Amino acid sequence: MKQLTPYLFFSGQCEEALKFYKDCLGGEIIKIQRFKDSPVNVPDEYKSKIMHAEFKVDELFFMASDGMPDKPEVSGDNIFLSMQFTSKEEQERVFKALTKGGTILMPLEKTFWGSTFGQLKDRFGINWMLKCSLQDEKYGY
Repeated sequence: MKQLTPYLFFSGQCEEALKFYKDCLGGEIIKIQRFKDSPVNVPDEYKSKIMHAEFKVDELFFMASDGMPDKPEVSGDNIFLSMQFTSKEEQERVFKALTKGGTILMPLEKTFWGSTFGQLKDRFGINWMLKCSLQDEKYGY
């Protein structure tokens, strides 16, 4: 674990928010992945929404999403801290430790984007995402 990144959720307004931040801060939207380009099952009207985006200006970096259509975001719950790991063992150790007294939102599992990924809310109400890239394996969904 060498990096901590804010992950912001916008309940269907991610593209508008990213353009707003670009206008306000400069920088660039360096990645956009839409739901239609993934195996995630969402209603047709949500397929053009943003599943994952990345924004960078100078040393500022954050990731963003429209979130899932069936889970509207609540102010305060729409920010996650995302940790990137280089070791699956360290990822598992930290995930297990953070879940003590907390709630697992998504267990650690292999994903279609080639990572082991999980989400949790710790006992203090902080939302976490833990990601470890699995560069040598491919997962087909």
